[in-house]
Amino acid sequence: MSQVFEQQLNHIREQLLMMASLVERNLHLSIKCLVERDSVMASVVESEDNEIDALEVHIDELIVTYMATHGAMAKDCRFLIVSSKIVSNLERMADQAVSIARRAKDLNSETQLKPLIDLPRMGMIGIEMLKEGIGALIEKNPEKAQEVILRDKSVDDINRQLTREMTTYMIEDPKNITRCLNLLFVSRSIERMADHAKNIAEEVYYLYRAKDIRHQNSLSSTIS
Repeated sequence: MSQVFEQQLNHIREQLLMMASLVERNLHLSIKCLVERDSVMASVVESEDNEIDALEVHIDELIVTYMATHGAMAKDCRFLIVSSKIVSNLERMADQAVSIARRAKDLNSETQLKPLIDLPRMGMIGIEMLKEGIGALIEKNPEKAQEVILRDKSVDDINRQLTREMTTYMIEDPKNITRCLNLLFVSRSIERMADHAKNIAEEVYYLYRAKDIRHQNSLSSTIS
């Protein structure tokens, strides 16, 4: 591969990592504005989403241009396809951050229903999944990506627990319904965020093992 081609691939990689960093920051801010009841911070999350959207478009253009102008080798094609899918998942994670921030604003307009413990815990697991998935990409470590995939279950478990808890609150007092629905929406957004982090880890695994493990019920039985 020529030095020019290698530089172009490195540029795509650098832009992807920049986008991942911005998404991670916005996710942190969305959870923080929820816990600290900070509507100003929530507005920052909304405004910074534009930069993430622009990066998605830019990276997609870089990928299409490279594939259209170079006879990419199989390994490079796999990297480009995986990068495009990772970028798409990152953009959707950023959308979830905006959704959480908007619900935080709604929650801030009412008295707090209960101290927030499980939601920030869920959020931090999801953010760590993203961080470790991108780390697996940088380190070329499919085993680390596998560990990220397995962590998704803990987020699903907390989401189900919160659903039961919020349902009880609504049954006990209809005045709680609006706040409970907003909290359930946040929980669902975090659960989706973790799903996207899992998707990223699956793509990283595919990149380095050339094995597609999506949609498989038993991870332990399909990854060796």
